[in-house]
Amino acid sequence: MHELFPLLAGVSIALLAQHVPSPRLRNVGLVGMALLLGLIASVISGEIFVSGLFALVDTALVLLAAVVTTVVIRVWKSNSRRLY
Repeated sequence: MHELFPLLAGVSIALLAQHVPSPRLRNVGLVGMALLLGLIASVISGEIFVSGLFALVDTALVLLAAVVTTVVIRVWKSNSRRLY
């Protein structure tokens, strides 16, 4: 249950990042927000007080969810352009 926030945070970041026009700024923002929200996820779940390594795990989950969501959105947009 504690891993739900990092996954939803990653999906949310990816959905918001699609509206940034510059690819470089989009990627920097995606990574920066993943770092921030990964740390916040560790604090919310209380795992950060057990070990600092949990912050890396939660950050990786946020980043992985964001990257997968970004790829799915790009494939979906690419396929929808071919239909018309």
